[in-house]
Parts: sequence; structure tokens; C-alpha cells
Amino acid sequence: MTSGRGIYATEPFKVSLNTVASYRQQMGLKAVLAVKQVNTTIPIKEHKKYTYKLRDLDISHANQVWSTDITYIKTKEGMVYLAAIIDWHSKAVLAHKISNTMDSFLVMDVLDEALSLYGTPEIFNTDQGSQYTSEIHTQRLKNKGITISMDGKGRATDNICIERFWRSAKCERIYLNEYGSIRALIEDVDDYIEFYNHQRFHETLDYKKPMNVYRESILANEQQNEAA
Repeated sequence: MTSGRGIYATEPFKVSLNTVASYRQQMGLKAVLAVKQVNTTIPIKEHKKYTYKLRDLDISHANQVWSTDITYIKTKEGMVYLAAIIDWHSKAVLAHKISNTMDSFLVMDVLDEALSLYGTPEIFNTDQGSQYTSEIHTQRLKNKGITISMDGKGRATDNICIERFWRSAKCERIYLNEYGSIRALIEDVDDYIEFYNHQRFHETLDYKKPMNVYRESILANEQQNEAA
């Protein structure tokens, strides 16, 4: 190209917004945006709230800190709720479930699954939503000897680990699809979490896979305990 304005041009040039919009429409391109979430944190004043235990904490091994949260996803059959538990050290998703109700049954099913499969964490962090401050949820954690931690009011960044997972899941998979049924969504989320845990490389983990990091950390802890 002799004009310096062709495909191989290295110098910047201006294009109007209308031109960009026209090309995007012709090529069927759509932007992937992080849509503002529906408020899934509904506190109950009478429920006891716990302090945030993760500030300045050095997180060095798996099962040191787990956290959980609920997000919403729209399907053609209506809106549903996805709850998940993540290990902060490895970023591995330990349990998840989709339900059309956002209640204690949802969070207890996810909690009990994670506890049965992966043992107990030292600290369990949640927001101040009524599902997590409920007697049944907090008592289950206390019975297991788990320290309860809760985000500050209105501080989603206190639970940044799972917030980042939500963004990855939605921008990499969920926002790219339109789900005709809840069953189709469940199958796709299951598939994505399998990919996320076992195949996706993470920059913050030195480009390792979450479940590999989780298992390596658990094994190292077991060997250290045996040596002691």
C-alpha cells in the first residue's frame, strides 16, 4: 500500500463513530458489557452481622479462606440465581448451584456440597445478605469451627475474589449466549466451571490452573503436617 492509509498502515488515522457503527452492523459485531447487577444482598436488621476478617490477611494456602456470593442470570424462562463458593488461594470454584429462588436452601446446598467434597476452611466470607446471616447458615459454620467473616456494608470489593470470577464467567461465556431454558444454562455453566477449574490458565496464579493449584497446596499442607 503506497498511501500509508491501507490495511498495513502503521500511523493512526481517524474514523467517525458512524463509520465504526456501520462496519460493526455489517459484520454482526456486538460489544460485551458487564451489566449492572440486580441487588442480591438484602439484609435483615435483626440478624447478627460479623466483622470482616480478610483485611491485610496473608492468604498462603488452600482452605485458608473460602468465600461465596449470589449473582443473577436471565433466561427465556425467567431470571435465576447462581451461587458459588471459591477458594481464595487457588481461585478454584469448589461448589455451585443454579436455582429460581434466592433463599437459604440455595446457599445451604452449595455450602454443604463444598464441605463434603473439600473439608473445612479456616475462614468463610460472605456479604450481609439474609441468606448468609440466617441462623441455619451461621450455625453450620460455627459447628464446623469455621471463623465467619462478612463484607462491610455496601463493600462488594471486600469479596473481590468471587466478584472477579463472576466477571470472567459472564464476559467469557454467559453474555455471549442467549439461553432458551434454565436447563441449557445449567449445562453451560457446568461446562464453563469445568473449563475454568481445570483448563483455564490464570495470570495471578503464574499461569497455572486453579484446581491444580488447589490440589498442590492441599498436598503440601498434608506433607508438612506429617513431617511435623
